[in-house]
Amino acid sequence: MIENKITIKGDTVVDIQRGAIGHRATWTGLTYTKGCEAGMAEEMEKVIRQAISETGNTQGKDIREKCADPEDVSVFADTFLSPTLQKTFEITFKTKDKDRVDLEFHHCPLLKAWQDLGFDDATCEKLCDMAMDGDRGIANAMGYEFHLGDTIAKGCKTCDVSFYKKEK
Repeated sequence: MIENKITIKGDTVVDIQRGAIGHRATWTGLTYTKGCEAGMAEEMEKVIRQAISETGNTQGKDIREKCADPEDVSVFADTFLSPTLQKTFEITFKTKDKDRVDLEFHHCPLLKAWQDLGFDDATCEKLCDMAMDGDRGIANAMGYEFHLGDTIAKGCKTCDVSFYKKEK
């Protein structure tokens, strides 16, 4: 059973951002499920993953340009994860240093949108992994490795995400 609770409530900017992220997730989720209904599940997943990955790479290049020190993963985290974004996903830092950032996401507005559309848990989990291709693309553009551990969409308490320097 997926639990995707919100604890940060009543923050106007966070609510607006959650709404915008949810709207984007609605488009993606409906595009995917309508493709599946048309018998094109594999094709839709491939196209959506490619688009999300390219979006991540584009965003990652922009973040890299804005980073005062892109070789320092903690500087990347400060550039990428604004205070509003941290509140939006209810993020806590488990590790944050020059080599690595380990994050716990306690809420996901994308998942909330998919749940609100009535998607089953398996579809939510698939869409979650597809959405994470954006973060994989960001990591790639930054020259980092990316790890996705537990996810709320898998029924876990949090999403565990890591960005870290590639071993040389």
